[in-house]
Amino acid sequence: MIRQSQSVRQSQTLQQRLSPQQIQYIKLLQLPTLQLEQRVKQEIEANPVLELDEDATVDEDDLVSDDTEQIMDPDETSSEQSDSDGPEDQESVDDSHEIDWDSYFQDDDNEFMPGYRSDQDEWKDMPKPYKTGFMERLEQQVELLDLDDKQQKIAAEIIGSIDPDGYLRRELDAIIDSVAFSEGVLVTNQEAEVVLHQIQRLDPPGIAARNLRECLLVQLEVTDSRKPARQLAMEILETSWPYYKKKHYDKILRKLNISEKQLREADQVIKLLDPKPGESEEYLNPDQFIIPDFEVYFEESVEESDGETGDFVIRMHHRNVPSVRVSRHYKELWESMDKNSSRNGDEETRQFIREKMDAARWFIDSIQQRKNTLMSVMETIVALQEDFFRTGKGIRPMILKDVAERIGMDISTVSRVVNGKFVQTPFGVFELKYFFSEGLETDTGESVSNREIKNILLDLVSKEDKMNPLSDQALADELAGKGYPVARRTISKYREQLNIPVARMRRGIG
Repeated sequence: MIRQSQSVRQSQTLQQRLSPQQIQYIKLLQLPTLQLEQRVKQEIEANPVLELDEDATVDEDDLVSDDTEQIMDPDETSSEQSDSDGPEDQESVDDSHEIDWDSYFQDDDNEFMPGYRSDQDEWKDMPKPYKTGFMERLEQQVELLDLDDKQQKIAAEIIGSIDPDGYLRRELDAIIDSVAFSEGVLVTNQEAEVVLHQIQRLDPPGIAARNLRECLLVQLEVTDSRKPARQLAMEILETSWPYYKKKHYDKILRKLNISEKQLREADQVIKLLDPKPGESEEYLNPDQFIIPDFEVYFEESVEESDGETGDFVIRMHHRNVPSVRVSRHYKELWESMDKNSSRNGDEETRQFIREKMDAARWFIDSIQQRKNTLMSVMETIVALQEDFFRTGKGIRPMILKDVAERIGMDISTVSRVVNGKFVQTPFGVFELKYFFSEGLETDTGESVSNREIKNILLDLVSKEDKMNPLSDQALADELAGKGYPVARRTISKYREQLNIPVARMRRGIG
């Protein structure tokens, strides 16, 4: 017989809970410059105590710069950081105390990140020039086609189904059903094909293709028929596509009975076509462009120009972040309430102002803490990757833990900082994650970044004989000869990460 019983137990557990202010700081920390700008504007709309400082200007001297000694000193990069990884809980304004307005307005200390330079004031509110969108451009071209009412409905449904890369991956039957459901018009498959055929030959040609082969064929059809090797290129795509995409060139030669020279000329024609017509630079979204969060460069000493003596300059870009301050209007409102109301009067209004002032203080402190944390992480990255920021070469092995230990913060905090942030250097713009990589040991016992191994791998592939491309084992042997003992399976992993095809797919035509 099974006996059932119930019992009550009391246990004590320890859990760490983040305060709302710490959560706010963490969220701000992971935002890149453009998203931070939007977040600041949202906070201003939600909290009337905050306002834009239209008079703020930024001077070059205000930008943060640190010399090599400051960056290289691990104590100084972590001395101003707290173990809490964020602003500490701040005591709210108690009902029995007045607001310390001086703490908000003394020397305008509560302003942060001046948003614009004085010479940019006249441009900051100017609207961006209008550019015709990708879909709008297609719709304008469709209007010029000789389509009846039914065909226009089909065309609208097709254009609305095109993917960002320019392909139509939605089944034609589904498009027909949508036209019937939304417009009450019955369409045959043949009628839909006729409209699709016309759209595919708009600008850019190949748009709305259902696969790569169809996309390339459409582009060849609208190409000048007198172009050499055009006809052969079309024949290859129409009759030998499975062989061509797998680079079985010998089978194409036998099937079409052509020479290697003819095949090479046709291959060059095909390679000049656009495999993704929807991703043309003309149609790129302006928001996709990167605005670096930092600028880092090495400034040589005026006295000595040996390339070794000088300072690293680190600048944080703030021009895209509006300058915010606490509104003086609410101080005047508070003082007016003191004069015209009793101590217990308008308590609801007083409580509202107190809460908004607390929120404003927490928000401004979180922004400032974010700025300090970002600068500490960037300084440490420069210190650990000094050779790269000086010469553009020599990435050293570095993991998140290396930075976290030097600045006295948690690894997750460093991860939030480097994710989605970019730095401008004399050698290009890099995401901060670019500087983090595992290390490998060479024959001499020296530790080298796996990013350096990947760069060597790219160089080997770029210089290989295209008629006899190097296999993964051959690449491993080449690296071993250079003093980098890397296993074949590691080469295979790096090759896939670099989007390098296998040796057979890299083989060219003789």
